[in-house]
Amino acid sequence: MTSIVDSIEINATPAKIFDALAQVFSSNGGYKKWHKDHVSCKWIKGKAFEEGSILYVEEYLHGKLHGLKARMTKIEPNRKVTYRFLLPLGILCPKGSFIIELKGEGSIFIATLSFNFGHLLSKIAPNSFETIKKHMKEEGENLKALLENE
Repeated sequence: MTSIVDSIEINATPAKIFDALAQVFSSNGGYKKWHKDHVSCKWIKGKAFEEGSILYVEEYLHGKLHGLKARMTKIEPNRKVTYRFLLPLGILCPKGSFIIELKGEGSIFIATLSFNFGHLLSKIAPNSFETIKKHMKEEGENLKALLENE
């Protein structure tokens, strides 16, 4: 399994970052505000950031609109959100996470996506991997800007 990891220091407490993520995933407006390629999001089962809940999002990746479903697998408030993508994406990219670590007066926000056949995929579709890395980096930078420029 190959993982793409992006991290960024944010001048905010873990609780503030976790709350911001909850806001991002609570409405289409919040989701769109997070990244220009985000289109919509909604909880189709359960509530935001509850284990077992299912989130459906639409966003542009590689210039194409994708609908993605993810089941929340572990929630540690103010610290960690882990999820599993459902089929069909779950075959290639089964899991991801957001981790928030306290660092001095601020925090480090870490986003991770794990890929089956990652080494092979990076050889077959290197542009796709680079696009995903860029998207994740922009999400981190945008979250930082949202929190630090309030």
